[in-house]
Order: sequence, then C-alpha cells, then structure tokens
Amino acid sequence: MTTPRKALLRRLETLEAHLKAEHPTLLPVVPTFRRFDKVLYRMGLLPRDQSLATRIPWWPMISVLGIFSAGKSSFINRYLGVPLQSSGNQAVDDKFTVICYGSDDRVDALPGTALNADPRFPFYRISDEIEKVAAGEGKRIDSYLQLKTCTSPKVKGKIIIDSPGFDADDQRRSILRLTDHIIDLSDLVLIFFDARRPEPGAMHDTLGHLVAKSVPRADSRKFIYILNQIDSTAKEDNPEAVVGAWQRAIAQAGLVSGKFYGIYNKELAAPFENEAQRARYEAKCDADLAEIEGRMAEVEIGRGYRIVGMVETLVNELEGEVVPFVRDAVLKWRRQVMTGDVIGLGVLAALLVALVFAAGFEATGAFLSWATGTPENLLAVLAGLVVAAGGAHFWLRGFLARRIAKTLPERFGQMELDTRGAFLTNTTFFRSLFGATPAGWGRGAKKQVFAIRESAAKHIQMLNDLYTDPTGKKVKTVEKEPAKA
Repeated sequence: MTTPRKALLRRLETLEAHLKAEHPTLLPVVPTFRRFDKVLYRMGLLPRDQSLATRIPWWPMISVLGIFSAGKSSFINRYLGVPLQSSGNQAVDDKFTVICYGSDDRVDALPGTALNADPRFPFYRISDEIEKVAAGEGKRIDSYLQLKTCTSPKVKGKIIIDSPGFDADDQRRSILRLTDHIIDLSDLVLIFFDARRPEPGAMHDTLGHLVAKSVPRADSRKFIYILNQIDSTAKEDNPEAVVGAWQRAIAQAGLVSGKFYGIYNKELAAPFENEAQRARYEAKCDADLAEIEGRMAEVEIGRGYRIVGMVETLVNELEGEVVPFVRDAVLKWRRQVMTGDVIGLGVLAALLVALVFAAGFEATGAFLSWATGTPENLLAVLAGLVVAAGGAHFWLRGFLARRIAKTLPERFGQMELDTRGAFLTNTTFFRSLFGATPAGWGRGAKKQVFAIRESAAKHIQMLNDLYTDPTGKKVKTVEKEPAKA
C-alpha cells in the first residue's frame, strides 16, 4: 500500500536521480535538506509527508510579468527564436505558461496537471494552495497553468514563465497567489511596462502588486524593470521624457534605485523619420537587450547559490522568527490556561459553599464524617476531586489551544512553515504546561541546526571552487608543440 510518506520518498529518489544526471553539483544539498526535515518534523513545523526539497524549484527559473499587451510574449519569442507564444495588442493568453526544453520539434501545450504532479517544477501541488485561496478552484488547475516545450538551446537547463497580463482589478485572488508564488521562487523576474502607456494610472496595479512588493525584499536584485515598445516615442522623438515619466511613477512606489531598460521589437517597430534616429534607437535597444540576456544567462550559476542560500535563510528564519513566534504563542496559551485554572478553582469553591448552604450544615457534617471515617472513603473523595479538576484543566487546555491556533498562520516565512502545527504540538496532552522551550527545540536540535549551517557553508565553498579561481591555479599551461624536423 502506498502511503504519503512512501510517495514522498519516491519523489526524493527521483529528484536525486535527476540531479545526478543533470546537475551533480547540487546532489549533496538534498541530504542537507532531509536532515533539516527531521528537525522540523519533531517541532511540528513540517508534515511528515512533505520535505523542504520538494518546496523549491531545482531548475533555474525566469519569470516574465507585467501589464496586458506590454510585449512579454513577443520578447520571449524573440529570445527563444521560436514563435512559441501568441502575441498581439489584446490579451491573448489568460494562463501562466511554463516553458522548458523539449527534444521534439512539435510545440504542444500540456495541461496544468503536468506541472501540479511533478515535484521538479515550481507548481508542484499548487492546486492545494489555490483551493485554500478560492474554494473549488483547485480542481480547475488547467485553467491557470499550461506547460510548453521547445527545442531552443536558450531554454536548455532552465524554466521560463510567461504570465497573463497583470491587471489586479480584474484578477481573482488565486491568480495573485500564483504571482506571489512565482516571484518568491524565481531567480530572475522581468517586469514589463508599456511605453505607449507610461502614465501612473495605467501602471497602478503593476506598481502596487509587483514593484512596491519588490522594494523591501532581500533578493531585490533579481528584479529587472523593462519599458518595452519605446519605438512608439519615435514620432515625437522624446524617449527621455517617456522614460523619465516612467521612472518617476516607479519612484512613487518606493523604487528609487535599480537598473531600468528600454527596448522594442525591431520587426514591429514604428517608422523612424531618418536613419540617424533609427540608428540611435537601435543602439539603445541592442545595448539593453544584451544586458538583459546576459542576466538571463547567469541564472544557471545563480541557481546553485539560491538553493544553498535557502538553507542559511531558513536557519536564520527558524532561530530569529519562527521559534520566538511559537514560544510567544505558547506563553500566551499558558497564561490563559493558568488564568482559567484560577477562575475555575474560584468557581468550584463558590459551588461548594453554595452546596453547603443548600444541603444544610447537618448534612454537610454527615458527609464529612463519612469521608474522613475510613482511608478508603477519603481516598475516593480526593480521587473524585482530582479527576474533576484534572478533567476541567485538560478540557480548558484543549479549548484554548484550538482557539489560539485559529489565529496563527499555517504558512510562515519563505518556506511556509506550519507554525499552527508547531503550536499544537506544544499543547498536546503529554506536553508540560511549563515547558521552557518549544517542542523539538532542545540542545540536540540546536546542534543539528548548527551542523546544517556548516554544511551550507561547505556547499557554498564548493560552488565558489567551481566558478571562481582567485589563485589562478586552475589555469592550464598549453605546452608548445615540438618543432618539426
């Protein structure tokens, strides 16, 4: 019988086989994640049928986001050299399209279930998340996602995601959830704007949901801002004015620094007044495209650092945010339970006094004489009181734990740890009310997390050795061929 745990182990074996064949430098990272899993299992922060290794994309990932008709699909087609995506002045696709390499020249659009069921892709089990956001939408995964393959060498070893036009007023919450999910997992995020509509009104939703969110992020460098179709400014010959208005609008969203680009599709360009103007626009476009494609080519190297860096990020998040958050929730629960116990004892005392008066002092005296008449009777009375008080205490513990748990997030932090599950682990029947530290976070767990941090540092050193050579020792000396006689 296949259990969720066995299914997880098979997925991890498949992942390791894939990395061994395609990206062997990342293979040693999987055991590090699995060691981290064990710590999180004991703390209740991760279900035992899940793994951190299945929550991250192992392929380099580039996402292309922006408003409707900003030229996203045309840019992707030009980059790939294949007319893969439909393009036009109107919204032509209402799905997120995941593009990866395929050996078949035929272009097929595979349904969203192909992504939802494969842990190697960034949308593994995303239907569960959509269902949490919008009930009933999880089963309509094919309405949100599709998978396309092509033989372009530029997509080999990476994933490109083309998004539907971003217009938040018309989008459902599930689309916004997918957008946030994509941004979190991407190695590079290209945000497109339309030079034909650079005014803040047209960019309002993009500014609010994409640009403003990127400003405070630690990984803000992965965002690239592109003003597309700047050839539309050729008639007035005012690209500087249009770019300036665009940058001012972005600055209002809080982004005052970063790299901005202006490009256009030469095949669909507006007519230029003279050759000098055309040459000037083309030079600007070519230079910016070269920089953008250079960043896109770097994601395969950056991917390794991103994955290993997530270990360090998770350690810091666990120690600095998650553990204190769970501890505070447990302390709140403890205070409420102790307050409830005191109130309960007061209520019990008041009831006993009321019973004395109701039964009369004579009957009460007779009962006390009976209770203290033999050790057995006294023991029975005390046992009854303990059972009643204990039952009330543990009922109160459970009631307050469930009430507080409803206020806690199921997904916390970048790796969406289950703080609600961790809190409930600390409030179980066998857990002491006065536990000093959260469940699973003892001296042994801290040692394991320290060892995991050290492993991450070694992985980074391994990547540095692979991509850098400060001493120059890797330079091979080319021997001269012997002179011919």
